[in-house]
Amino acid sequence: MNYEHIITIEADKRGGKPCIRGLRITVYDVLDYLAGGMTEQEILADFPDLTAEDLKACLAFAADRERRLYRTHAA
Repeated sequence: MNYEHIITIEADKRGGKPCIRGLRITVYDVLDYLAGGMTEQEILADFPDLTAEDLKACLAFAADRERRLYRTHAA
């Protein structure tokens, strides 16, 4: 998934953490909600500015980060 148009990083927003479409909702927030047991439907109901594509972009972003981290440590 190409998430570059969805996941944004701005130095002056949320301390430069990756956010969703310039909103103040971070990738970490979404991952934490999912890890805590919230369903996609619950997250979308609580945060009407988010879309299902936004949530998939968070997962793709996290997977890419994990992949890059593994490559760095495996080399």
